[in-house]
Amino acid sequence: MAAVKRAYLAAYNWAVFFGWAQVLYFAVEALLRSGHEGVYAAVERPLQLAQTAAVLEILHGLVGLVRSPVSATLPQIGSRLFVTWGILWSFPETRTHILVSSLVISWSITEIIRYSFFGTKELFGSAPSSLLWLRYSSFLVMYPTGISSEVGLIYIALQFIKASEKYCVRMPNKWNYSFDYFYASILVLLVYVPGSPHMYTYMLGQRKKALAKSKTA
Repeated sequence: MAAVKRAYLAAYNWAVFFGWAQVLYFAVEALLRSGHEGVYAAVERPLQLAQTAAVLEILHGLVGLVRSPVSATLPQIGSRLFVTWGILWSFPETRTHILVSSLVISWSITEIIRYSFFGTKELFGSAPSSLLWLRYSSFLVMYPTGISSEVGLIYIALQFIKASEKYCVRMPNKWNYSFDYFYASILVLLVYVPGSPHMYTYMLGQRKKALAKSKTA
C-alpha cells in the first residue's frame, strides 16, 4: 500500500506540475505577444484545471495521505478557487487587468516549484537541496505578490458584483433565505486582513524548520 500511495502522489504532483508549467508558458507568451490584456484568455482553461485540481489536496489531508494540516491547506485553496471561479470566471470585466498577469505568474511559479519538489520526493525519497531551498524560500516574494493580486482583483470586481447582482438571492422566496454576493465578497476581503499575515508567519516557521533540518541531515 505504501508503494501505491507513493505512486499515486507522484503521478498527482507531476500531473499538476505540468498543468502549472503550461499556465506559465501561455502567460509569458501572451504577455510578450499582446500585453497583459491577453493573458487571461491564453491561460483560462489550464488555469482552471490546475487550480481546481488542488481540491484533491484537501482530501489527501483528510484521509491521511499527506501530513499537511487541512487547517492550513483549506483557506489557501479556498481563496484561490474563489478568485479563479468566483471572480475571474464570473466577472469578465476583471480579466484584462494587469493584476491578472501578476496573479498568474506568482501562482504558477510557486506551484511549479512546490509540485516538482513533492513529485521528486515521492519518486526518489528526497529532493535536491536547491529545490528544497526554492520550495521554502520562493514564497518570500511570490506570496506577497500573489496575495496582493488576489485582493486587488476582488476589490476591482466589487463594482461589477454590485451592479450585476450575480449569485444574489432576494426575498421573498420559497426558502425564506437571502444572500448578497457583494457583501460576501467584502467579507472574503476582510478575512485576508488577519489571514494573510498569519499564513505568511506560518510559512516562515515551516521554512525555518525545513532548512534547519536539511543542514543536520
